[in-house]
Amino acid sequence: MNYKIYTDGSCLGNPGAGGWAAVIVDEENHREEIFGGEANTTNNRMELTAAISALEKVSANDNVELFTDSSYLKNAFTNGWLAKWKLNGWKTANKKPVLNKDLWLALDELISSRAVKFHWVKGHAGHFFNERCDELARGAAARIKVVPKILPRVEVPTPVKTLPRVEKISELETNLPKGQLSLF
Repeated sequence: MNYKIYTDGSCLGNPGAGGWAAVIVDEENHREEIFGGEANTTNNRMELTAAISALEKVSANDNVELFTDSSYLKNAFTNGWLAKWKLNGWKTANKKPVLNKDLWLALDELISSRAVKFHWVKGHAGHFFNERCDELARGAAARIKVVPKILPRVEVPTPVKTLPRVEKISELETNLPKGQLSLF
């Protein structure tokens, strides 16, 4: 199966209350939205958590295009940072411990069994699914800030296979050039 996954993380204060979100779209245009958060975290941890949570929803051997506004996440894979960290015993080029090692290990394991291609998108630039992820992640962070506890993963509304088909999103809603909404 082929998927397009859009992810985002948000933090109200850094560290502070954080939220993450992902929109998963399959090749039949079914869409699933997932989100959650933590009371005391960082934006980078939320970016990584969004990717991990989304990749856990697709099967091993699936093909994934993952869209993120996090250079931290994308560059770890496209610029070889993760491979270098592993070779250097989880130390950065400055010989400091890699932050968020626990999440990088989980992400590395998920990536190793899926064909994932990373794409960077500019945040807050009108990309429909990036904006939707941002809205969900900020909402999760805001709820946690009010009631500080871990917000469990929420899946809206049901698994990918049973969601209604997304027929069309108007160009006016997205502020995107014509044709940019084609998912596959």
